[in-house]
Amino acid sequence: MAILSQSTASFSPSFVFTRSDSTRFPCHVTFRTRSSPRRVAVSSRLNSSKSPGAGGSLSPDNGDVAYELHHDYSPQRCRNGSPVFVTMPVKSVGPEGRVARPKTIMFSLKALASAGVEGVVIEIWWGLVEKNEPRAYDWRGYEELFMMACKCGLKVRVVLAFHQHGTGPDDPNWIPLPLWVLDEIQKDVELAYCDRFGRRNIEYISLGCDILPVLRGRSPVQVYADFMRDFRDSFRNLFGVIITGVQIGMGPGGELRYPSFSSQEPILAWSRELGEFQCYDKYMLASLNASARNIGKREWGNGGPVGAGSLMQNPEHTDFFKNDGGSWNTPYGKFFLEWYSDMLLLHGERICREAEAIFRGIEVHISAKLAAIHWHYILQSHPSELTAGYYNTFNRDGYLPFARLFSKYGFSMCCSCFEMQDEVMKKINPDSSPEGFLRQLLLAARLCDISLEGQNFSTNLDDGAFSQVLKMSKFYSDGIEKRPFSFNFVRMDKRLFEFRNWDRFTRFVRQMSDGNIFRARLNAVGDIRLKTTPGMAEVGLLYHLYQHS
Repeated sequence: MAILSQSTASFSPSFVFTRSDSTRFPCHVTFRTRSSPRRVAVSSRLNSSKSPGAGGSLSPDNGDVAYELHHDYSPQRCRNGSPVFVTMPVKSVGPEGRVARPKTIMFSLKALASAGVEGVVIEIWWGLVEKNEPRAYDWRGYEELFMMACKCGLKVRVVLAFHQHGTGPDDPNWIPLPLWVLDEIQKDVELAYCDRFGRRNIEYISLGCDILPVLRGRSPVQVYADFMRDFRDSFRNLFGVIITGVQIGMGPGGELRYPSFSSQEPILAWSRELGEFQCYDKYMLASLNASARNIGKREWGNGGPVGAGSLMQNPEHTDFFKNDGGSWNTPYGKFFLEWYSDMLLLHGERICREAEAIFRGIEVHISAKLAAIHWHYILQSHPSELTAGYYNTFNRDGYLPFARLFSKYGFSMCCSCFEMQDEVMKKINPDSSPEGFLRQLLLAARLCDISLEGQNFSTNLDDGAFSQVLKMSKFYSDGIEKRPFSFNFVRMDKRLFEFRNWDRFTRFVRQMSDGNIFRARLNAVGDIRLKTTPGMAEVGLLYHLYQHS
């Protein structure tokens, strides 16, 4: 079942979906390819009281192969609580466009389903799908993943990742931007973000050229929109049944922000970083210069703030960020920070507008992600937030405009660091306050009446971290029925399936769902079952073997 499209899609799905009542619905998915008369039908009866198991059945019928998938499923299992999703490994789909380690992934998905997990988060990498040529999309590996999740009774949230992952070719999880995009950046390095030292960042294309035809006749926003549109058309009939959410990447790390700090470095590497303003490519400078001329201040349009210090400098030792007398709180500072943040908001507005139009009428929740930058939160100037594009200071709410933007287009908001505690982080950096930051963001979400997707920043699996997630989720959701909260656990790896970690995780899922735990009747591939502790050990062993093969 290949899904390859270039200009005219070569994959045409058809889907018949009928809902008999609110808790039980049969679905029938048929994939047809133009290249072959052979048809493969995937049929799933969910919450069937007479289900023979989830192993499925193969039955040839006039040249067609029908695959019946049966599993108990109740969409109301988290009615009184919050559903938990688990993010798949970065390289679930390999560079050749096929599912990597399919046996390990199937074991893992069955284990997650048995634990009561609502679904999985699958990152779809721009650098893999549109790798070699513009408009040549290869969705095959992701289609395989969707079907594997469907077989296990798991919903899917998709992240459309328009950014680079990893630090370079030596990184085992390295996924660059599409090769044809990198070729264009080589021809015009100004497509990459630049700081005052001339350092280029190619995690994500500079938003300064959002609407300019710099990518072989198309603008970056047009390229993102074409990608979203082809994704919608290729999987249109899976929305609302298998694919229930789509997160639109809007910057480095998938977050709507500037690459002021490296999202690829360990936590200790950036825990004190001020960050660098990313406004020195020619497109950003042109916008800054025009804004300064419009208010009669040409001298303010030649670059970023003077006296912003170095990456690791104490903010109090800088002229721009220091609490008393810092130029961030002067007319010039306010002008620059408003322009810098407004450019980020405009970038988000452009992509939100495109995404809302593309997915309008589709049964799917659309979301975007903000960065959790908390390591100078208690300072008046909030320097690390300012360099990332969030004009948030002790006397100005910098997150409310982003929440209003998402509310305007019907987006949910995603944010990480739900597991972080002030008392722990202050030992690394006394100026940090993840809890203070998160409370401010959650209040903005409540005020703008938007749904929230929580996420963990680190892979800490101890009881304290899970308790903190519960605490912060209740801070948002208490008293709210209309706008639900859900949690994305990042991410699935061999550590999750170690006995103690797995025990903590399954207990956490039960607590999030208020005890309405889903127990699937799942038959694993062949005669292997994952309902017991030895099954968890086997999943961990599979990860170990594949990682060392």
